[in-house]
Amino acid sequence: MFPRPTEVRYLEGYRFWLRFDDGVEGEIDLAGELGGKIFEPLLDTDLFAQLSLHPEFRTVVWPNGADLAPEFLHDRLTSRRSEVAEP
Repeated sequence: MFPRPTEVRYLEGYRFWLRFDDGVEGEIDLAGELGGKIFEPLLDTDLFAQLSLHPEFRTVVWPNGADLAPEFLHDRLTSRRSEVAEP
């Protein structure tokens, strides 16, 4: 079973903090990545700040119906860890 997000907190701008049930956690910044019909409304930081975890699907969602796959989010956090670890 793939790790599931357990907690999310809005930080500022297009950044949020996320924790998974396997212990992976960290900040995700979506600045510059909010294109397309469903994500463009999230350029309004007031709407972006309304992110939450969907109670059934356990992924990050917004009131306008936008959501991000947990696999994408987990990969963002683990990829960043490996970049930081490299000399």
